[in-house]
Amino acid sequence: MRPEYRLEPCKSALNRVRGMPFEWSLNPYMGCAHRCTFCYVRHFELRADRPSDDRYGRSIRVKTNVAEVLARELARKSWQREEVVVGAATDPYQPAEGRFRLTRRCLEELSSAWTPFSIVTRGPLVVRDIDVLQEASTRVSVNVSISLPTLDERVWQTTEPGTAPPRSRLQAIRRLAEAGIDVTVGMAPILPGLSDRPELLEEVVRAAKSAGARAVWANVLYLKPGIREHFLRHLAEDWPEQVARYEQLYASRAYLTTSVTGPIREQVREAARATPNVERVRPRGPRPAPTEPLQLTLAV
Repeated sequence: MRPEYRLEPCKSALNRVRGMPFEWSLNPYMGCAHRCTFCYVRHFELRADRPSDDRYGRSIRVKTNVAEVLARELARKSWQREEVVVGAATDPYQPAEGRFRLTRRCLEELSSAWTPFSIVTRGPLVVRDIDVLQEASTRVSVNVSISLPTLDERVWQTTEPGTAPPRSRLQAIRRLAEAGIDVTVGMAPILPGLSDRPELLEEVVRAAKSAGARAVWANVLYLKPGIREHFLRHLAEDWPEQVARYEQLYASRAYLTTSVTGPIREQVREAARATPNVERVRPRGPRPAPTEPLQLTLAV
């Protein structure tokens, strides 16, 4: 089913962010056609009394004037040229971008205003804007983080049904790296019992390094309200043998305890040890709850 596109102007472009390792975000669209079963945005949709089930992603708001609004905000004397993360609550390179080109226009405004930015995406379409990214990189810090939690075909097809194949994302990583763009890989989320086997983790780390990624960051799945109901329902359809385990693991909690994440962290460490020249770097993405330490993040 194709999504409906709602062409609606916005009043503001930049969003002040809390609970993240950055201060500002920018989302040219609202809603995402990728339909990832684990999408953390579903939690915010539920809190806003908007659909967080399968209806999420069927209607995409296109912020038609977002680039013009952004330009005005960046021109304010109060703007301190802090880093802006593009795509924290929607994928900026989902299919809609191929038609509306709002992300590209926003990147051009950020570059013109000498404002550093990072992009988070699962969309290989980002390579279309290599020229903009190269130009911006001559002025400010620019990073592209490609989400690639696994290369396993079945896990990808069942949990990220609307996204490009993992191998297509690896090709995008290679093209960005060859163009001199700072590109990292996000192994997020790692799914217990599905994508956390040592050989699967090592496969991603090695493929990321081979493609030219500078770093890899990793986080384990968390299930807040809105995410939990949707993910577990699809888990029952695609991986029924895992349902009882997940209900036990996430019973009365959104984040896994360290007794559970510890072995997964060790698996990632083993993958790092098997890959030469791997170091730790600062993670990106949502901050875990105080009881859940930041997951191991690796530079490759």
